[in-house]
Formats: sequence, structure tokens, C-alpha cells
Amino acid sequence: MKTSKVYGFLFIALAINWLFLSGFSQQTPSVVEKNGFLRVKGNKLVNQHGEVVQLRGMSLCWTQWFPKHYNYETVKWLRDDWKCEVVRAAMAVEWDGYLAHPDLEQQKVETVVHAAIDLGIYVIIDWHDHHANRNIEAAKKFFGEMARKFNLFPNIIYETFNEPEKIGWSDSIKPYHEAIIAEIRKYDKRNLIICGTPTWSQDVDIAASDPIKAYNIAYTLHYYAATHKQWLRDKLVKALNMGIPVFVTEYGLCEASGDGPIDFEESVKWWDLLDEYKISYCNWAIYDKKESAAALKPVANALGGWKIEDLTPSGRLVRAKLRGEKLEKP
Repeated sequence: MKTSKVYGFLFIALAINWLFLSGFSQQTPSVVEKNGFLRVKGNKLVNQHGEVVQLRGMSLCWTQWFPKHYNYETVKWLRDDWKCEVVRAAMAVEWDGYLAHPDLEQQKVETVVHAAIDLGIYVIIDWHDHHANRNIEAAKKFFGEMARKFNLFPNIIYETFNEPEKIGWSDSIKPYHEAIIAEIRKYDKRNLIICGTPTWSQDVDIAASDPIKAYNIAYTLHYYAATHKQWLRDKLVKALNMGIPVFVTEYGLCEASGDGPIDFEESVKWWDLLDEYKISYCNWAIYDKKESAAALKPVANALGGWKIEDLTPSGRLVRAKLRGEKLEKP
């Protein structure tokens, strides 16, 4: 081979190598790299460029009962295979949760938070409690510590009260939120805070009639498609029209009990509405109890890597939705 040809091949090889080193082959930016710190604009969630954002993902289950999924590998599998843009760490408070074992339960949440930061997705730090207004000092301590540790990361979303029961908004739930928001904002001035609403986070319209006066606040709506139908979708649209942003931090395809039949038609109606209004959502949940809301069968690996046969009917349908695949009735 002539020397000129050798140099020619060498030049091409060096040029290709330079393209790779200069970023030509870099991976697609993560969802957090693209969107940065999230903020509320009107009744929408927008990114660092002011563009409307809709996050879709999965909730993990109660930390004290299903801790085996609070690991890096599960979060990575949810990102890579399920195409999750957000995961929710549901830290148990009562029933042998944080109130009994604060360091243990908090560490489980922090493991998921660190994984989400490393993997470039968003993470909801959820105070998973039905009586948070009774546990306000514990909640202030927890969220103050979380905000001090993670305030510099745009991945963070705080959920301050999972599901208030049938108690008043203006006299009980709202003052609780205001106290926790004030604690978070001592250390974290920017990240999104999501606030639970009355009647197991269904009465978003009641919250919209007396909104919290604070920066970067959204409101929680939870639904289970076989129980909560058009009447709750109407409440959601009413709240949006009143000007508040809504984030569905928990939903299921079955009954509100977490069990019973999957309602495919109502599930699709809900997804269509959420997609129409660009409302973010997380499905309940990654766990393997023998009930309809569980995404996994008991045979599923605790570290991800699940095959289709490891998934329940709910898990298969939600995964298909997150991946943009055709939805088929179970």
C-alpha cells in the first residue's frame, strides 16, 4: 500500500476519533438535563426554557412494607425499560414507618433520591401519611433535612401530604402545608412542592377556591379508574379552570381499595385527559403484593430486569403506556 494511502486512512481514523471526543457520540441529554428546575406557570408545569412539561412515571410502594425495591437497580430499570421520567419514593410515616424508625425510613428514600440524581430523572419525596397534620413537627424535621441535602439538584420534587382524609382544607390541611413549605423554603428556594388535597387528594377544586400563597406550588389529585370516573375528571378540569396546576402523584387502574377488576375503558379516558392537559402522573405502584394495583408478580426480581411474564395485568398496561406502545385490554 502506498504511503499516501496509509496517511489517508490514518487521517480518517483520527477525524472519526476527534468527532467522538468532541461530543458527536454523546448520549441524548437526560430528562433533567433538558428541563432543569421545574416551575409553575399558570396551571401548567414548565421547564427551564418556559416550555410545558409532562412527567410520567411510577411510584414505589410503602417503604416499611416493600423496601426491597428502594435500590439503584430498580430505579435504573424503570428509567431504561419503562421509560420513566419520574419516580416517587413513598416514605411510610405511621404503621411502623418514619415515626418509629426515622433514620431507617429516611435512608430508603435517600437511596432512591441519589439514584434518580445519578440517572438524570426526577424524584418525588413523598410524606406518605393520612394524618400529617397530627405529625407536623416530624414532617418539618424530615423536609428540612431533605431540603438542606438536596436543594441544589433540579431533580427534586417535594410531596408534603400524601392523602389527607375528610378534614377541612382552609382550617387544617392548608395551614399544615404552609408550615412545611416555610421549612423547605429556608433551604430550597426553587424546587417544586406538591400539596395534598381533601378527601384522599380528590377535592382539588376545594383547594383551588382557597389556594396557597407561595412560590412554585402544585396540588395533588389521586384517582383509581374503576372507582373515580367522570365526576372526578370534572372536578379536575374545574380546578384547572380556576387556575391551579395539578400533579397526579398516584393513580391506579383498579378500585380505590387497590384491588378488584381493572377498568380499561376508564383508565384510557383518564390517560387521554391527563395527556390533553399535559398533567404529570405516577402509577401506583412498584410492589408485588397479590392485588390489582401491584405492577409486579411475587416472582419478580427485587433489582429490576423484569420480563413481561413478571408483570401483572396492571404492570403490563402501564408499562405499555409509558413506552408509547399500543394499549390492549387485559
